[in-house]
Amino acid sequence: MLRRLPLSVCLPVLAAALLAGMLLAVGVGSVTVPLAETWDIVTGQAGDPVNTKIILDYRIPRVLLAALAGAGLSIAGAVLQALVTNPLADPYVLGISSGASVGAVLVMTMGSAVAGGLGVSSAAFAGAMLASLIVFVLGQRQGRLTPTRLVLSGVAVGYVLLAATSYLQLQANPDELRKVMFWMLGSVAGAQWDQLPAVATAVTACALGLMLYGRRLNALVTGEESATALGLDVRRARIGLLVVSSLLTGTVVAVVGGIGFVGLMIPHLVRLAFGTDHRRLLPVATLVGATYMVLVDLLSRTVDRPAELPVGIFTAVFGAPFFIWLLRREEA
Repeated sequence: MLRRLPLSVCLPVLAAALLAGMLLAVGVGSVTVPLAETWDIVTGQAGDPVNTKIILDYRIPRVLLAALAGAGLSIAGAVLQALVTNPLADPYVLGISSGASVGAVLVMTMGSAVAGGLGVSSAAFAGAMLASLIVFVLGQRQGRLTPTRLVLSGVAVGYVLLAATSYLQLQANPDELRKVMFWMLGSVAGAQWDQLPAVATAVTACALGLMLYGRRLNALVTGEESATALGLDVRRARIGLLVVSSLLTGTVVAVVGGIGFVGLMIPHLVRLAFGTDHRRLLPVATLVGATYMVLVDLLSRTVDRPAELPVGIFTAVFGAPFFIWLLRREEA
């Protein structure tokens, strides 16, 4: 039934659900602001000064960053699953998250001077891009980028970088270790307004570019021979998709840390409900992923309030059972 609905109906409904979820998330937290007052503050009307500061300075940047992270990881996951023709792929299968972790943990434990003066987010992004470059080089065979070799290279590089991260953690003191663990599990708790422009630009530009590539993604998943027969330059397409997906994932991970399973679960749910056409799948996955992350972040700061838990704990709690179900479904 959902597969037959046109995008002109699906997208406005999903966008409305996202806005409703964001409004709820802005008002609810360790300090809950009534919905009517939340709406007044968001729309620029007068409100309690304390509540106004909470919403404008802390809640809105956090909710916007959660939405951007969910959208970015979801669309990157959908593209990587098409790129490697593996339904179990996600943005972390290529070692990108592991590279970001090494960069971030290096700065947290050894200081920014070791990373050339880079901050945590910049070092994480640099680590993610370096990991992507290594996987890209190792994933080629006779000048061709092959899906199987790409996945195996990503797994191997990821384990090596995970070992490096573990070594750095052993050098950390207890205070640094707590900070490292919180970052690696992922969180949008420290969201600030000045972080949003770079993330929003990267997510918007990459998402729009990938959506325009929907027809070619449909050709790519039919197999290399079929895609070539349809006039697609498979090698160039794979390289371009890998670069854009890596940039998108690296940008998100550098800011929010290692949030797993979003790029695996959301594309599959959308594919099951709305169909496999990437011209339809990508925009829908973007909105569903954004809504999902906003609600998961809301859960992370209300389930044990006033304490906050890393978002990655909840995405793993929801994503791991889905992953097991997906494996059993593939075997069947």
